[in-house]
Amino acid sequence: MKTLLVTGATAGFGEAIARRSIRDGHRVIATGRRLERLEELAAELGPNLLPRRLDMMDTAAIAAFVPSLPEGWREIDVLVNNAGLALGLGPAWEADLSDWDRMIATNVTGLAHMTRAVLPQMVARNDGLIVNLGSVAANYAYGGGHVYGGTKAFVRQFTQNLRSDLAGYNVRATDIEPGMADGSEFSLVRFGGDKAKAAAVYEGTQSLTPEDIAETVAWLVSLPPHVNINHLELMPTCQAGGGFAVKRR
Repeated sequence: MKTLLVTGATAGFGEAIARRSIRDGHRVIATGRRLERLEELAAELGPNLLPRRLDMMDTAAIAAFVPSLPEGWREIDVLVNNAGLALGLGPAWEADLSDWDRMIATNVTGLAHMTRAVLPQMVARNDGLIVNLGSVAANYAYGGGHVYGGTKAFVRQFTQNLRSDLAGYNVRATDIEPGMADGSEFSLVRFGGDKAKAAAVYEGTQSLTPEDIAETVAWLVSLPPHVNINHLELMPTCQAGGGFAVKRR
């Protein structure tokens, strides 16, 4: 049995990862801003899921988080840095700077601070796994992706640099980069709660699902400690990288 810390577990990928991990016999510390959702999940899945409210923009709360856990829950075997978001899809010159700040604070600063909070104990035990949820947006540019894509490029490079520091230790780090994925609140959040606009993103597709990502994380957790998957990119078969954008006169 391993203890997983899963951020952003109130919906989507995080919830699916928590569910799959409990099913596989592990314990999960599930965090998010909406505690009521986490408590409902704990009531459903049982005492192996520990719900905790945590805002990834609150760096002081992140620093205090692990010491605040009950005795017996503070040794984290797997950190899943899942919490993240995209806001808006307009051109950069029309973007709301507060949206940019929120994406950077959550996707970059929060992820980095949580990693720093958990990593020392993994190195001391010479065992552990960090799974960072990136995005294909780190590699494939698209209109309106500006800061969101930039934050996910950080996630990829940060994970690679962690691997350099961790060479020779049995502490693993993996960047998972999903493509189009339905069944989460990603597009709903991006479009400010506009359900019709969010649904249109996936219309006519068979996209990835949160369960697909949970299956991927379960596989990573199951690997022997000397095996590190550096980078894992997933897309549904209906999606592929596009060509260069060319504006005709």
